[in-house]
Amino acid sequence: MFLKDFYHAFLHALRNLLPIVLVVVVFQALVLRQVPENLLSISIGLLIVAAGVALFLQGLELSIFPVGKSLSNQFAKRGSIPILLSFGFFLGFSAVVAEPALIAVAEQAQQISQGLIDALTLRLIVACSVGLVVALGVLRTILGWPLHWFMIIGYSLVVAVTYFAPPEIVGLAYDSGGVTTNIVTVPLIAAMGIGLAASIRGRNPLIDGFGLVALAVMVPMISVQVYGIIVYSDAGGGPAVGNLVYEGAGDAPSEPMKMLLDLLTMLRDVLPILITVLFFQYLVLRRQLTNPRLVSFGFALVILGLYAFVVGLKMGLFPIGTSMAEQLIAHNNYTFVYLFAFAIGFATTMAEPALLAIGQQAEQAASGKVNGNVIRLLVAAGVAIGITLGVHRIIVGDSIHYYIMGGYALVIFLTLFAPRYIVALAYDLGGVTTSEVTVPLVTALGIGLATNIEGRNVLIDGFGLIAFASIFPIVTVMTYAILMDFVTKLRERQV
Repeated sequence: MFLKDFYHAFLHALRNLLPIVLVVVVFQALVLRQVPENLLSISIGLLIVAAGVALFLQGLELSIFPVGKSLSNQFAKRGSIPILLSFGFFLGFSAVVAEPALIAVAEQAQQISQGLIDALTLRLIVACSVGLVVALGVLRTILGWPLHWFMIIGYSLVVAVTYFAPPEIVGLAYDSGGVTTNIVTVPLIAAMGIGLAASIRGRNPLIDGFGLVALAVMVPMISVQVYGIIVYSDAGGGPAVGNLVYEGAGDAPSEPMKMLLDLLTMLRDVLPILITVLFFQYLVLRRQLTNPRLVSFGFALVILGLYAFVVGLKMGLFPIGTSMAEQLIAHNNYTFVYLFAFAIGFATTMAEPALLAIGQQAEQAASGKVNGNVIRLLVAAGVAIGITLGVHRIIVGDSIHYYIMGGYALVIFLTLFAPRYIVALAYDLGGVTTSEVTVPLVTALGIGLATNIEGRNVLIDGFGLIAFASIFPIVTVMTYAILMDFVTKLRERQV
């Protein structure tokens, strides 16, 4: 049974990766007219990515989804708000503090700012922000507070803080918010919210269950920018910001040792979540897991799937973004850069495993109101538009401030008119787009462009594409819902 499910999941993952392959093949054959030197490595890497996604999704179904929902149900039945809020905080904190993407972003920020931004401080600020906001989201679900007011007030604060933030911190802050929603965090937090909403009388899983992911993306954007304002004002403007410099780390470890270190990194990523879950399950609830062997097997699949996924990324997806950016800029025609940005944004989002997982949960919770495939297309279109606009900003050298402020002003405006059932889901989908498939390619593309275009600074211009990838899916999903709601009401009047 497991092998059959894995086989179907593997084929499904391959189909989702096919758009990325088609985009690269079309641009290499028709635009650049050359064959990549590392074509075999890229092909093998994409196959490994598909296997990793399949293992990961199987592991989610056996472990993280049922455990998250079960814990939420049990806490809701006990009726203890302090325990629920504590669980929400520690779950959010533990899911983010060891996130490899956040560690990488924080270390790069410390290096580029010449120590002005402290990597550990940045990580703790982001992790605490996510913990507090998940606890707040749990309280919102319990008390039935409408999400749209949280998002309108929150993103108004984001826009206000962005206006005063130094340019060196803006792109970093938005990217820090984006990397909090990884392939493990999104399904776990979403499962917790849906499970909690389903177990409380009078709550709707679609309206009240979603929204935790959106809050987890938004608040770090505010806290990191506030941190940047304090740091750069105390430093009197700070040191000159340099470009990214990658230094060797001495002798490279052997291949078996490297594989072991990568596997341990995956375990480190999941370990804080495991500790949190086991602590609350056994020491707070004092109850056994329903099927500990199956749950353990599921967690093992999650770790193994993540490991395979990262190995595949390094072989297949990482090189694509950087090399294509360099090749397209050398082609001296920015039209092709725009086309590639749009196409690769659409293709990577369609392949995003976290989007697959959240789409399935939305379909189950919506009772016919939401179609998972339509949602994926809308989100992919939003990411494509956002990344294309972000690439335009890098090419022309505009300040990110006004783009971000204008984007979120549009989001706030749409929130006022969007049907209530879609608001929480739309904001969550904006966070889902900045996960394991999209982030490496988008980040590589942004840094590649900023490195190769004269007069651009990597820290100021290279970061921030993830923010564009987060904003516009919210716009496309809510716009679609507003239009569908209008058409439905028009038909009802005609009848």
